[in-house]
Amino acid sequence: MDYKRHLDYLYGLQKYGIKFGLKNITQLLASLNNPQKSLRAVHIGGTNGKGSTASFIASALVKAGYKVGLYTSPHLIRFTERMQINQEEISQKRVIKLTERIRTYAEKLESITFFEFTTAMALLYFTEEKVDIAILEVGMGGRLDATNIMHPLLSIITNIALDHQQYLGNTISKIAFEKAGIIKKRSILITAATQPGVLRLFKKRCDALETAFYQIGNNFIGIAIRPQVMDYQGISGNLSNVKIGLAGPHQVTNAATALGALEILREKGYRINEKAIRSGLKEARWPGRLEVIQKKPLIVLDGAHNPAAIETLKEAIKKDPNYHRMFLILGIMADKALPKIIKEIAPLAFKVILTRPHMDRSAPPALLKKHAEHWCKNIECVDEVKDAVASAITQAGRDDLVLITGSLFTVGEARGFLYRQ
Repeated sequence: MDYKRHLDYLYGLQKYGIKFGLKNITQLLASLNNPQKSLRAVHIGGTNGKGSTASFIASALVKAGYKVGLYTSPHLIRFTERMQINQEEISQKRVIKLTERIRTYAEKLESITFFEFTTAMALLYFTEEKVDIAILEVGMGGRLDATNIMHPLLSIITNIALDHQQYLGNTISKIAFEKAGIIKKRSILITAATQPGVLRLFKKRCDALETAFYQIGNNFIGIAIRPQVMDYQGISGNLSNVKIGLAGPHQVTNAATALGALEILREKGYRINEKAIRSGLKEARWPGRLEVIQKKPLIVLDGAHNPAAIETLKEAIKKDPNYHRMFLILGIMADKALPKIIKEIAPLAFKVILTRPHMDRSAPPALLKKHAEHWCKNIECVDEVKDAVASAITQAGRDDLVLITGSLFTVGEARGFLYRQ
């Protein structure tokens, strides 16, 4: 009950919504003696692939014998998923202790948001635990994101696509400008972005800041040779037949990005041998991303929540069509590009089941139906995610696919339900 009371306080901070700017986090961390200043970190931004890339890097560093902090968001089921050390989630007891300590200072400031508070918690936790390195995922954007309080060993921008336009801007160039805000002076950037205009913007900023610029596909190259196996060409050597633990053709790019980061970290003095790299990438896990929960029927979870991610998911599904019919469960936030997301994936489905997770921002099934009925005539609306999953499993045959996607919040509720069965 004590833990629940503290969680209620933390979730209550969501009433302040999303606020961009570093004033609050700067003041809060100063009250806590600036724990971030003693941390060595890798900072990862981008539109998609941040969590997967972070997981690959953290896994390899753990295998190399380092104490590794990992901060990601959002969580799927438990709040404690957000902060991990060597793949162990922060304890409830520690959440209580840190919340009480930080709250004393947070309440003296103006409207500290949920993400600002949890970012401070992660940085303080990692500092107190004396991690060797922290892998930090940007919450949204980059330039004004609370995690941008750091001066990391290197920054990574995975890719750029349209998402969160109401906050970051409605063009690729505006979004790229916000993401580029994590590039630091006399540091290092690795990017997997491909758009020429975006790359010019990143290179110009790196030149102005005297920062080294590395590009996936140029300096670091990943080549798929069969599903979940790749060859890698880097600046200090090559690796062949590298097995990667995350499914989907797009993970080759994320793995190559991680391998590039590991090369840079070796130049910074981290001892990471080939065995650690291979086992780290092979054993990396990132729940809710092309995650197979069950084989018959095949149940797959994927948190794709914007058009670019949905297109990647669609291509992954089409490349491995080992199913008879698809039962598609969709729950999407109302502020997303609903028509584009639905148009991309719904035509593949035998049946579409529309639902909504327990989030104020989630789109009601009736709204989703207005877009989905253009692409699939077999539609069912179910208010609760767990009921939508139960309905799909009941209807699906052993050779069918149940695909659950549209939001990490939808995937999280579905995953919680499935693992309680």
